[in-house]
Amino acid sequence: MTERVVGPWPDRPGERADAVPNVAAAPVEAVLLDIDGTLLDSNDAHAQAWSDTLRAAGFDIGSEQVLPYVGMGGDKLLPMLTGIDVESDEGKLLVARRREIFEKEYLPTIRPFPKARELLERMRSDGLRLVVATSASQAELRGLLGALGAEWLVDDTTSSSDAARSKPDPDIVRAAVDKAGVGPASCVMLGDSPYDVAAATRAGVRTVAVRCGGWSDADLRGAVEIYDDPQELLAKYDESVIGRGWHGAGKPRTTGERPRGGAGTRGVERGRPSEDRGDEHSA
Repeated sequence: MTERVVGPWPDRPGERADAVPNVAAAPVEAVLLDIDGTLLDSNDAHAQAWSDTLRAAGFDIGSEQVLPYVGMGGDKLLPMLTGIDVESDEGKLLVARRREIFEKEYLPTIRPFPKARELLERMRSDGLRLVVATSASQAELRGLLGALGAEWLVDDTTSSSDAARSKPDPDIVRAAVDKAGVGPASCVMLGDSPYDVAAATRAGVRTVAVRCGGWSDADLRGAVEIYDDPQELLAKYDESVIGRGWHGAGKPRTTGERPRGGAGTRGVERGRPSEDRGDEHSA
């Protein structure tokens, strides 16, 4: 298997990481959600879709070689595996073909991790803002949220249209923070890969990580907490950074759900971005 590519990733010239807040001191008002490998058991499907695409184009690249790069955007994954620029004519064709294969062959097989939806419902019932922070295209994101059964549970989304650079660059996380409207110190990123941790850290956001995406604790260094999967996080929610941080904000627990069709659908149904760049950032 190809060696997993992990950080650290130095900041670009002229760019510095934002300060990550003290865990004990900062309240939590928003959770930024990675989807693939975190809430959905989809990393292998993404790897296989890329492998199918590249092998059909003449590249002898198996899914096991792709898997260590899943979690990065396709804008980084494709050139790392093939040397092809995602903005070239060939790159655009490969990206489009990968999307077709993924949506037709693999998306229908993807299932949520145990208690993933229930975890979102718990956070939402507490009044936390839930913002998806993914490099997928808006169209692909709709399919992923559909597989999760959580379209109405999220307040907003970020997609490839919202950032020039995918994870581990911080652009997607910073865009999600902006949509959360509470500042990075009041946000927590929920992710499964070192690319999530790196992007969030560089955006000044704490990360709670899960192992179900296939990465080890050593790979996820920098996360403030690590759980096996959404089910374990839900079971230990009250003692987690998210649960403690919410109660630390001094806000009363709410009950029930927000009205369907309100803010929860803004990023998926009502608020389409002005430009969708396809899934050149999708892994």
